[in-house]
Amino acid sequence: MTDFSYETSVDVRLRDLDFMGHVNNATYATYLEQAREAYFRDVLDVSLAETDTVLASLELEYARPIEADDDVTVALRVADLGTSSLPMEYEIRAGGSRAATATTVQVLVDSETGESRPLPTEWRTRLEQRK
Repeated sequence: MTDFSYETSVDVRLRDLDFMGHVNNATYATYLEQAREAYFRDVLDVSLAETDTVLASLELEYARPIEADDDVTVALRVADLGTSSLPMEYEIRAGGSRAATATTVQVLVDSETGESRPLPTEWRTRLEQRK
């Protein structure tokens, strides 16, 4: 498995399952969101819900289905930072093996203008320490 600096567990809920008993493909993006929230809380010491960020892009590649009884974790790391963007790389793991890989880009915005704004220095410092 690829080296990631952060990993968190997610619960597979009954509502996550499709008619075949697999986690629905759209739910994988929700797992990424849950991991992103945990990362912001644990690493940046802020709630993603309380930051002015928007999801600018999401790419997701499926490797295998996730079953109802799988133990699921999401590993993630921050790629090279932009001025106002926070690119993240993920690996969703089920039963210890890769179920999907993904990338997202969060952009910090000014809540009044909607324009992008630079990432706080404190965030940059914390993110650099994780590499």
